[in-house]
Amino acid sequence: MQGVNFSQVTVTDSFWKPKMDKVATATLQACIYQTEVKTPRIRNFEKVARKTGEKHEGIYYDDSDVYKALEAIAYSLRTHTNVELEKKADEWIDKIAAAQLPDGYLNTYYTLTGLDKRWTNIPMHEDYCAGHLIEAAVAYYDATGKRKLLDVAVRLANHIDSTFRLQNKYWISGHQEIELALVKLFSTTGDDRYLKLADWYLQQRGRGYTNNTRWGTAEYWQDYAPVKHQKEITGHAVRAMYLYTGAADVAALTGDEGYLHAMKTVWQDVVQRNMYVTGGIGSAGDNEGFSKDYDLPNEDAYCETCASVGMVFWNQRMNLLTGESIYYDVLERSLYNGALDGLSLSGERFFYDNPLASNGQHQRREWFGTACCPANIARLVASLGGYIYSKNDAGIWVNLFVSNKATITVGKNDVVVAMETNYPWDGKVRLSINPKVKTKLAMHIRIPGWLANEPALGGLYAYADKNESKVSTNVNGKSFSYKAENGYAVIEREWNAGDVLEWGLPLEPRKIVSRNEVPMNRDRVALQRGPLVYCVEGADNGDVWNIFLPADAKFVEKSHQVSSEQVIALQTKVMSAKASADEKSIIIEKRRITAIPYYAWANRGPNSMQVWLPTKIRDVKINYRSKYEDGGNR
Repeated sequence: MQGVNFSQVTVTDSFWKPKMDKVATATLQACIYQTEVKTPRIRNFEKVARKTGEKHEGIYYDDSDVYKALEAIAYSLRTHTNVELEKKADEWIDKIAAAQLPDGYLNTYYTLTGLDKRWTNIPMHEDYCAGHLIEAAVAYYDATGKRKLLDVAVRLANHIDSTFRLQNKYWISGHQEIELALVKLFSTTGDDRYLKLADWYLQQRGRGYTNNTRWGTAEYWQDYAPVKHQKEITGHAVRAMYLYTGAADVAALTGDEGYLHAMKTVWQDVVQRNMYVTGGIGSAGDNEGFSKDYDLPNEDAYCETCASVGMVFWNQRMNLLTGESIYYDVLERSLYNGALDGLSLSGERFFYDNPLASNGQHQRREWFGTACCPANIARLVASLGGYIYSKNDAGIWVNLFVSNKATITVGKNDVVVAMETNYPWDGKVRLSINPKVKTKLAMHIRIPGWLANEPALGGLYAYADKNESKVSTNVNGKSFSYKAENGYAVIEREWNAGDVLEWGLPLEPRKIVSRNEVPMNRDRVALQRGPLVYCVEGADNGDVWNIFLPADAKFVEKSHQVSSEQVIALQTKVMSAKASADEKSIIIEKRRITAIPYYAWANRGPNSMQVWLPTKIRDVKINYRSKYEDGGNR
């Protein structure tokens, strides 16, 4: 199957469009300010062009943040015309092009610190930066038709290909990214040189070059075995996501079953043993990645925003490879929770790591020294339209439920579709279908995993209550039966202009439990409604660490305001522990709590938060004072 490009889709959604608007204004302005005013990222390109021997400033991989911001700008320009923003992008592109060397090499760190050391140190992110430049170039060309940055990317890719693949010189990417970027360059230019280079990069792994070196273990780099033989997730989470996205891309274009088999096996290891209920991955901060199976702490969770963005990339590619909806079930979980949490409701503050519990020590920040996450979540949100549909010559797949208007070419026929929904707050969806000429095709509507008890998760998480609800469908107001296939409701018929397909997804609060192998979540439940995971936050509830949820808790849905965001909150009565007046005993009393969507927490200042709510009293810590006989305080 093929994805439907974001440029063919206009998002009109009441949930996502305001967030895309915030990215187009507040987020991108924050990226521009930090990139060229507060930090030296743009200055480094200017220094290279001046050729006066000036020193490099900042971190050796800072070029990549410029490119990610440009990519986000490109997506935004396609949906939000902005002459001044495009002028700024062109200004940056001129500076980038001026910093490129005659042989195509482009990296401000080595150009300013010593070209004799280029391509000598695998961890130094040279091709990681190159990959992000290529992605930005493809996006900007797609959005504006301007080739200047694309020509820079082509020269750089040719330089890398001539340096390594054509000379059969061993090398791996120190931070994967270029693999998936080269596939995009191939798709844009049609030059199979770049597809061959992407495959070459994948084939370099597993030769043991990075094992037991000063760079850490081979597992950290996903270099412990050839990619086609890998069976488990290891090491740095973002590196892994970019690697496996690239492998899935290459598999789709080459038909290589070795990559496909490995991707399925590693994917199962991720989602069945190493993924948070929010769709976040990478529990450990020391390696920004994976530790051991079922090690999923809540308060200490790392869950880098970029890793959740990578989960969206990878799962989309796996869906296109297989046609199976389970990959979009995980994509949706990561998108609405683990990734979206990285962006504040105002659009100008960010999370790098995304914990599932807090005593108030976590708060959103304006920027980071390593600033990959702000531009990464910006480019994801800005390009959301590209994740809604996929297609082949016989049908259209509806993967996300987002109000939009799109033109989708199926075979030789253009089909104009318009989706209307208030998802994720409401489960009713209406799709107008207008083919240019009357045509027979199959519409595939994803049956969400949260409705079908999440078969993708392999028991890592399960709903405490069984849900027998089904998707209801009708065509032109009349009930229409469907066949279920690969997790989709398939409605195949002859479609005429003006036909309307409607379906309903029953939304109700659900309790989720973990496998017993996850010790942090024993005797706890998480709350979910539709695709949204919920949490309790101190701003609404005071102390959220002294409560436990009764087995018979009933939830009431309420409209609720969180900063600038109108949400549906879940309210229920819980048991709360507190010290007695004489501080000699513990009193258990009932009180009402309000749970909000996880993505919206920490927008009202630092405060406490929990996703997994205890159902039993296991440990209670109460601060109290009493008198010793000598009058001292205890």
